[in-house]
Amino acid sequence: MIMKENPRLKQMILKVVDNQLKANNPPVTRKTLQRLTKKYDEKTAKEMIASVLVEEIYYILKNKRVFNEKRYAEKLNNLK
Repeated sequence: MIMKENPRLKQMILKVVDNQLKANNPPVTRKTLQRLTKKYDEKTAKEMIASVLVEEIYYILKNKRVFNEKRYAEKLNNLK
């Protein structure tokens, strides 16, 4: 199934990434952005981080779990 992009939702998720960066919480978000911007432009790097964030939100809601910073960090570290 092909899903159509939802621009409003995308902006909301990117805002969460920006908030993580501003608050440096979790710190792995900023470290990941710094690492990815050596290879990609900032917009693309933030979108990559946002894709991991969406995966985490989905996992949390589907499995009724709390945010797991270690799992999130591992997924961010896997971004190439």
